[in-house]
Amino acid sequence: MDPAQESPENPFGMDADCQNCADLCETRTNVVHGYGDAGAEFLFVGGQPSPGADRTGIPFTGDDTGRRLQYILGELGFSNSSPDADRPELDNAYLTYLTRCHHPERGPTDAEITTCDPYLTADLRMINPEIIVPIGTTALRGVAVEHTTRDPETLDADDLHATTVRGRGFELVPMKSLDDQTDADTEAFVEHLAESVLGRDYRQTKGRSGAHD
Repeated sequence: MDPAQESPENPFGMDADCQNCADLCETRTNVVHGYGDAGAEFLFVGGQPSPGADRTGIPFTGDDTGRRLQYILGELGFSNSSPDADRPELDNAYLTYLTRCHHPERGPTDAEITTCDPYLTADLRMINPEIIVPIGTTALRGVAVEHTTRDPETLDADDLHATTVRGRGFELVPMKSLDDQTDADTEAFVEHLAESVLGRDYRQTKGRSGAHD
């Protein structure tokens, strides 16, 4: 983590009591803003907080889905903590969501994604990552709207899991939804990111062709 960074939790001081979506204010426990290394080159983005993240207030923690992602981060050298940690020690990774509040019965609506977009846009501008990892199809399509030339409706995280997609100023490495991943899916993602991304100088790819667009 950047030594000048005071805290990994909501480092940009976003509204922790956001009231923009009335339905979500009634169902959430916490507004779950970004967490991690504010100087990170890798940004992981999901669709909405899981029940565990809603409880802890920290993205991708507190339940089985969080443990799976924290395991992945540990295998890639981005985490120095146990996969069970509620406040993991992260280096070169930042975790966030399209929408910041949990609903127990459904995923985020288009209106909620639009309402929350300024938060994600601020995360991306402040972090300026080299690599974005959209987790699940909702996150992939949400990021693709602004950051690829592809039609978002044609993109599916299951089909593109553990591949690299060319974006506008970024590379995207889509990940299948954590709920739906098998152990083999998880290991395939770790292998792809370790060998095809971390194993080369990904910093030189901005502005170049070569990856899928």
